[in-house]
Amino acid sequence: MDSGTEVTGGGWSRRRFVGVMAGAAAVVAVPAPAAPPEEARARAASSAVTGTPAKSPARLRPLHLGTYTSVDGGGTGIGLATYDPETGAITGTGTLTGVPDPSYLAVHPDGRTLYAVNEHTAGSVTAVRLADRRILGSRSTGGAGPCHLSVHPTGRWLLSANYTSGSVAVHPIDATGALGERTALVTHSSPAPGPGQQGPHAHQFVTSPDGGHVLAVDLGTDTVYSYRLDLTKGTLTEVSQAHTKPGAGPRHLTFHPGGRYAYLADEVDDTVAVCAYDPASGRLTIGAPQSTGSAPGTTNYPAQILVTANGAYAYLANRGDNTLARYAVEADGARLRLLDTVPVHGDFPRQIAFSPDGGLLFAANQRSGTVSVFTVDARSGELRLAGEPFASPVAVCALPL
Repeated sequence: MDSGTEVTGGGWSRRRFVGVMAGAAAVVAVPAPAAPPEEARARAASSAVTGTPAKSPARLRPLHLGTYTSVDGGGTGIGLATYDPETGAITGTGTLTGVPDPSYLAVHPDGRTLYAVNEHTAGSVTAVRLADRRILGSRSTGGAGPCHLSVHPTGRWLLSANYTSGSVAVHPIDATGALGERTALVTHSSPAPGPGQQGPHAHQFVTSPDGGHVLAVDLGTDTVYSYRLDLTKGTLTEVSQAHTKPGAGPRHLTFHPGGRYAYLADEVDDTVAVCAYDPASGRLTIGAPQSTGSAPGTTNYPAQILVTANGAYAYLANRGDNTLARYAVEADGARLRLLDTVPVHGDFPRQIAFSPDGGLLFAANQRSGTVSVFTVDARSGELRLAGEPFASPVAVCALPL
């Protein structure tokens, strides 16, 4: 599984190694690095791929794809593509090189700057200006194997999680979108690692809906840490810890839009949980484990959970079972009810994301080297595959804008 802590040759963590090795032979190359195509070329490419009349370029939206660049069959940088927000059809447009191992991506609230982790032993984060795809520079995260990052809603701070070293970092963001020197680095030293873990493994670092606290999910210590972020200095003060049952291996947390509940995907024991959240104190209370919908006897590692903007449905990516689970969200967010699962039409869905309007769901399938796109029924929440999955080498993150 990819929740271990050992480091293999070349400085890879098992989290990364297992998912890559099983799918290296299945991936295909993306187009060679290229400048953004002219509008006429984009229209022609869309028509050729879909077999339908070309779409207006104003209708196509940008899609950025994360990968590993240091593995056989991996990408050569951040994959560049466009997608049709109505049909979900994806067209590759090239690669942004010069960003090594960009395994997770996030965008600034103003939409002008893209941020990527560089998942190396000497971890770093990179900023890219989207208008001209200029790399604005990189900064050290102070830890090993950064695997997640997010931007604080103020747009002034970048939050990142170092998986291998079990730490979280904060970087300031200036008016241009570039990153300043790190202002905080906290290693999760307590509690002790959970069963089967040799140390802490920070897997996610996000801001609560009220903006008052930032929360770090640590798979190695079976803990979600709540911090108060000083919005002037960029420093962190721990205010609370929430513990799963030993060995659960929490990986990813998503808040309900109401701000009082969140949903936690536990990778190691193949469960999800509803969590109550108190905005005043930052305290998270983790509820009982629930089914991921994976088939009995299947080895499954839930990866990421999403909630629709209206708070009516939640979706969970199941790696191993290779499905997307659909839940009804009930009692104003306090309850999840499993409705069904659908095949992801790929292998090992590492990450999922909604299009900005919520009409599409993208799944990055690491081992098959593909991105699957589903239409989301606004009323029922049902998912329907939107055409053939798009080939993208070692696809570990899809960021539709």
